[in-house]
Amino acid sequence: MDIKNYPAEPFRIKVVETVKMSTREERVKAMREAGYNTFLLNSEDVYIDLLTDSGTNAMSDKQWAGMMIGDEAYAGSKNFKHLDATVKELFGFKHMVPTHQGRGAENLLSQIAIKPGQYVPGNMYFTTTRYHQERNGGTFVDIIRDEAHDATLDVAFKGDIDLNKLQKLIDEQGADNIAYVCLAVTVNLAGGQPVSMKNMREVRELTAKHGIKVFYDATRCVENAFYIKEQEEGFADKSIKEIVQEMFSYADGCTMSGKKDCIVNIGGFLCMNDEQLFEEAKELVVVYEGMPSYGGMAGRDMEAMAIGLKESMQYEYIEHRVKQVRYLGEKLKEAGVPIVQPVGGHAVFLDARRFCPHLKQEDFPAQSLAANLFIESGVRSMERGIVSAGRDKNGNNHAPKLETVRLTIPRRVYTYRHMDLVADAVIELYKNKEQIKGLKFAYEPKQLRFFTARFEHK
Repeated sequence: MDIKNYPAEPFRIKVVETVKMSTREERVKAMREAGYNTFLLNSEDVYIDLLTDSGTNAMSDKQWAGMMIGDEAYAGSKNFKHLDATVKELFGFKHMVPTHQGRGAENLLSQIAIKPGQYVPGNMYFTTTRYHQERNGGTFVDIIRDEAHDATLDVAFKGDIDLNKLQKLIDEQGADNIAYVCLAVTVNLAGGQPVSMKNMREVRELTAKHGIKVFYDATRCVENAFYIKEQEEGFADKSIKEIVQEMFSYADGCTMSGKKDCIVNIGGFLCMNDEQLFEEAKELVVVYEGMPSYGGMAGRDMEAMAIGLKESMQYEYIEHRVKQVRYLGEKLKEAGVPIVQPVGGHAVFLDARRFCPHLKQEDFPAQSLAANLFIESGVRSMERGIVSAGRDKNGNNHAPKLETVRLTIPRRVYTYRHMDLVADAVIELYKNKEQIKGLKFAYEPKQLRFFTARFEHK
């Protein structure tokens, strides 16, 4: 592993937060009290927090300065105007509706764009996205390329939509029965896998023939743009901004969680070109979020988001961000730890099936692996497998082919030395993987169970 391939941090650290160094006995007690669910741990008990990159970013000096000029007027905030202009400049859509975070945008889109009985094809599900789609009468259909479900395949752009699968769905169900195509850039549950510009263009061409709209889950679109620049022919000399603009030129709109690639702690938005959908979204945002000029966000948060979105387009920033994740992945790969390949843009995904071959999927191996990683090291991660997938309408567990633990790297928070410590902890646990025991539910909520479920050893 050549360290020269990994750029130094393109920033200086001005403020630090002291973290608690706990003992193994303290972590055993904390995990037991949390019901072996890393979401239920207290933050103060965590040493390195890789639960999520959502809202856990470190903001820049310019973003913090922007927070001080927050216009907290209930209507007509100048910060909304700044955010609105920034989003339109970078994404190119005609209309933007702010929301408190990404799932707020998912809620609005699902209500205004899905009729009961319609299908919503997409390149692999995401938990909250599928929930909103199904809650509004839609049926999610996975049309991602088959390679995305195989953790061992190291191929580029595993997030691509399989055009044959999409065409087959159109032929079988009819274009009128497809609400829209939901295209995620990047694909979280596939391991943070990007989508090629070629695929986006081809999806646009196919859907245009049938009058079907395409909405992106744009949460990590800047990371996706980096992969296009790095790996797709014809884009090496284009800026991240230019690539992002072309990406969105093939869509009718998008949902966005600003807590990721906008490098902030809260906020999101919904974009579209359709005038009627925009009017409907403005009506609903008042019901669920707030006025169309703040949508659940404070003025200061909108200002920080506008600044952060511009900062995310800087090549030095996104190169370091993606390659820091890659650094961790390569260290684990060299040690023989089974991970999802290739390494994605926001996280390294441990392949719990191969990590814990002594456990069946019904034993919740990824859930147990995440719990044991915290106990052994103080590193908090997240299950992304059968628990996250939930149950179908008949009450049966969805059993995804990928059973993973996500090591999610916050933006501008940790150093390469932190990644070394995480790698050492995972490698040591892998050497003693037989100690990882299966789990069962002690409490199972009906919806999005992975957030609040509690477990116990079988």
